[in-house]
Amino acid sequence: MYVDSHCHLDFPALSENLDTILADMKRNQVSHALVVSVNLPDWPRLIEMVEPHPELFASVGVHPDYEDTTEPTVDDLVDRAGANDKVVAIGETGLDYFRLSEPLNWQRERFRTHIRAARTSNLPLIIHTRASREDTLRIMREEGAAECGGVMHCFTESLEMARAAIDMNFYISLSGIVTFKKAQELQELAKVLPLDRLLIETDSPYLAPVPYRGKTNDPSKVIHVAEKIAELKGIPVAQVAQQSTENFFRLFGKVPRPAELTHV
Repeated sequence: MYVDSHCHLDFPALSENLDTILADMKRNQVSHALVVSVNLPDWPRLIEMVEPHPELFASVGVHPDYEDTTEPTVDDLVDRAGANDKVVAIGETGLDYFRLSEPLNWQRERFRTHIRAARTSNLPLIIHTRASREDTLRIMREEGAAECGGVMHCFTESLEMARAAIDMNFYISLSGIVTFKKAQELQELAKVLPLDRLLIETDSPYLAPVPYRGKTNDPSKVIHVAEKIAELKGIPVAQVAQQSTENFFRLFGKVPRPAELTHV
């Protein structure tokens, strides 16, 4: 069994083919997928999409790259999270200094808002971080992110940052990037990351893993991420599947465990 801990099934490239994607997930033993929010105007449509499907769950949040959009408040995020059992996390949130340039005080304040909402709602936080290591960790520490924990999604940063995040009760999630030929540094990191703090994801419709690179990604392809991690660690892929799935249900505690996992 596999779980895609981060995808965007509500994006047009995927939402128009949802039935096919769900069938592909089942065929590839991908039991669940977490559909991650990027802004509030589109959030009602996201929730409407996941509600009928027991294998789909959602988050609520505003991505750091969305500059001109509805700005969330702590109360707004907490209220939306509390109003629907399908909402199991806050985010994605964080800092991205790669695409945008200073002044970015609005981005840092938005990040703080999400951490406060996660702590208030007692839900894990989904963090996006790119070219912003020092500020990301600093704000996490200042806002007490360790109290809610969460995941550093689509991680491509340093081992030092990964260890700092793990020390704050966070998991590290690897995407299809780990299968890319030029991702040697990330592959070296994957070798030493503790398996009990590791999640796998697609970030679909983006970052399709080898051998699908350049094509539209979807949750059924998360198995290729697991296979690459298993190859790098020199362990059976079943071990990666089992542990990353257990990690998912441990972190996102609102997601009901399948019967076959209740003994774990």
